[in-house]
Amino acid sequence: MKLTMTAITTILLFASTASAYGEIPDWVKTNAGWWADGTITESEFLSGIEFLIKNDILVVPSTAVSSESSEGVPDWVKTNAGWWADGTITDSEFVNGIQHLIKTGLISVSANPQTTQMISEAPKNTDSELAALEAELEKCSEIKKPYDRLNCERTAKHEITAYNFKIISQSYQAGPVVFFWPGIGTEGNSFEITSSGQAMLRLRILVENTGSQTEALFCTGPAVCNYDVTNGVKDFKYSGMDFTNGQIVVKPGETKMFNMFFGPNIGGGGTTFEYDPEKNYYFRGSESFGSVYIPLNLG
Repeated sequence: MKLTMTAITTILLFASTASAYGEIPDWVKTNAGWWADGTITESEFLSGIEFLIKNDILVVPSTAVSSESSEGVPDWVKTNAGWWADGTITDSEFVNGIQHLIKTGLISVSANPQTTQMISEAPKNTDSELAALEAELEKCSEIKKPYDRLNCERTAKHEITAYNFKIISQSYQAGPVVFFWPGIGTEGNSFEITSSGQAMLRLRILVENTGSQTEALFCTGPAVCNYDVTNGVKDFKYSGMDFTNGQIVVKPGETKMFNMFFGPNIGGGGTTFEYDPEKNYYFRGSESFGSVYIPLNLG
């Protein structure tokens, strides 16, 4: 709820006058672009647009709600939002997409007297550290410059995500850097064998620098990477990763998240990931600051 209200506040800070159909303010276009490129979530965008319509900041022609509901925003609506943000389509074409969301019930423009009551009765967070992080996120809404506010929100949201990630994870120390991994079956971590017999392993790991100096994780290619998976007999190089320019730089007190995928051989000194149920598998890393060995428990 707090993230949604922050998104609404983000949009409202730009608002000064109500708009008429065909005269949509530029700041609404900016938010459509943010949604299209993933800067804000679908639910944040929908809640924000819904609030703007209810308060006559964004005026949309009267639209009847269809009996056929939708479970999600169609891809074409999100595509339209991106096209509208960069000027490819007109305001009226963008509004057509908003009307579709109203028609399918994804945006409700009727007043809901229970909304305020539901918000006020929501249980307060009893985790003081998490509550403090959420309070920092709320403070971002006070920043007037949109890009400064956006950067503030990104940082605050990352801190909240990292905190929740650490709560469900086991920690593994490698010198001043701590690796946190929550196990297979959590978000971003999965293991499967496809119908063709290919083993597919996806890992999402959080690192935190608890030292006083900046550290870096290095991985420039399958053949030149300080991280792999081993079963004690064979070592497996990654098939995909998200290290920027071959490294992840972690400043003192900072946390970073990274993803690695092990599967088909992508070349460049890579390997094909193979699964043997008789063996134990480990994620392994070796850096100048220390080494890490994480049991994967794939069985």
